[in-house]
Amino acid sequence: MPTVAPLDLNGHCIAALFIGDVPYFALADGTVHRLDYGHKTLQIHDGLLAATLDQAGSQLITGGEDGKVCASAGDSVETLAEVGRKWVSSVAAGPQGSVAYAVGRSASVRFSDGRSREFQHARTVEGLAFSPKGMRFAVARYNGVTLHFPATDGKPTELEWAGAHTAVTFSPDGNFVVTSMQENALHGWKLADGKHMRMTGYPGKVKSLSWSAKGKWLASSGASAAIVWPFQAKDGPMGKAPLELGTRGNALVTCVACHPSEDIVAIGYNDGMVLAVRFADAKEVLLRRPGKGPVTAMMWDKGERRIAFGTDAGDCGVIDITG
Repeated sequence: MPTVAPLDLNGHCIAALFIGDVPYFALADGTVHRLDYGHKTLQIHDGLLAATLDQAGSQLITGGEDGKVCASAGDSVETLAEVGRKWVSSVAAGPQGSVAYAVGRSASVRFSDGRSREFQHARTVEGLAFSPKGMRFAVARYNGVTLHFPATDGKPTELEWAGAHTAVTFSPDGNFVVTSMQENALHGWKLADGKHMRMTGYPGKVKSLSWSAKGKWLASSGASAAIVWPFQAKDGPMGKAPLELGTRGNALVTCVACHPSEDIVAIGYNDGMVLAVRFADAKEVLLRRPGKGPVTAMMWDKGERRIAFGTDAGDCGVIDITG
């Protein structure tokens, strides 16, 4: 049976992740907690809105209600950008230490040498993501996605689809862009030819997406099971049915995190339960019994034996699947 090391915090957990072997938990109140030979706490923002791990896996990148973008690890905090009395609503980590952040209708990229470029949009920037190949980033907005090449003066690519797009992700091979929408749906584009992919039928909003290790599957929340779309074919999931893993009739999936190397997904529910499910045969293992609130964040460690998790009630911890 897996063991759970609990960490009872107060407030909504925005990110649960590992820097090296150390679990970190970033909360909406602006505090970052870590389990590093004891429980240590750092106040980084006056209200935290977004958090992610940098591509090297060595720093936590955060954006806050205080108008700051910060990089932190251990007790050290570096302010990467300050935008005054505006909210930094989204952050993304890119190649060579670059960072993107959103403020209202603008998306900016800060390069590792400190230079930055700002890109204005007609509507509010809702989500950001970097391509896994080259210096390219995507902006989710109302009625679609804009793709920018921040290191050049190239013209942006506009991917249009009516409706509010709230988050965006690239497939690991860089061939597809997928968004979650304000309506209960995902939408995707095949970048080679602009073909559309509609992924609908969710009873709830999709707030969590996770690509499998080789990018052949995209797991998503928003239903009573994890909905896992196949991306093996050249046209992605078009015309194909998704897997439905970890179905529970009385609960809704709120968070998904695919295993770093195997076709397994950790599934968090709105009652705090966490399951691990294998794609091939839908075999389930209970990782955590129900807790205080919906699971809002999860990440596997590099050793592939621990999962950091957090909930919207501050019910956080680390699951060791080896027991």
